[in-house]
Amino acid sequence: MGQMLTTVGFDADDTLWHNERFFQLTQAHFADLLADHAEKDHLMERLLAAEKRNIRHYGYGIKGFTLSMIETAIEVTQDRVPASVIRRLIEAGQEMLAHPIELLPHAREAVEAVAATHRIVLVTKGDLIDQERKLAQSGLGEVFSAVEIVSEKTPDVYASVFARYGDGAERAMMVGNSMRSDVVAAIQAGSWGVYVPHGLVWEVEHAEAPVDSRRYRELPDLGGLADLVRSLS
Repeated sequence: MGQMLTTVGFDADDTLWHNERFFQLTQAHFADLLADHAEKDHLMERLLAAEKRNIRHYGYGIKGFTLSMIETAIEVTQDRVPASVIRRLIEAGQEMLAHPIELLPHAREAVEAVAATHRIVLVTKGDLIDQERKLAQSGLGEVFSAVEIVSEKTPDVYASVFARYGDGAERAMMVGNSMRSDVVAAIQAGSWGVYVPHGLVWEVEHAEAPVDSRRYRELPDLGGLADLVRSLS
């Protein structure tokens, strides 16, 4: 009988390397720049609404986030935001795009250990150029059998990815920090979903844990992933 599990998908941002904390630092800077025009909580609500609204226009990632900050700044100042503030927001976005990659604990060891026994695929969403940059800087690019940068992570996307690079969703696992995108959607496709909490999670990615699913697993970090993979193979 062949392996039950033959293919493992990894999320990138906040699963293999830090990401969300840079968004939160920039949001704090954004709040400081607009402090004379809106209270921080109100400003963050407006920014989140703009981000959700703009996903269909810009997709996920830093560029869409920067445009959403600019849009929110224009709205809360009733079109009177100084050009100097717009410039500083653009600079903040550029700084995020240039920030060096910092791998999370056990990321390299986990990826290399699983790659030694299984096909591994990076499945991430966001801006193509930025995600390619981060993967190149991570030093992990050559370890993956394939890389898929998608506009959204849905059950259909996982079914397609794991059919193309593996033996179908039923014999695949997805590992990530987003309950909605990495775990729930993968389980709905028929895969195992492994939740590795990061602590900082964008509100859009929240979802209830599918604790009743036999294909749901949770690990405190990537340190135990290789053992979990072996137990299911």
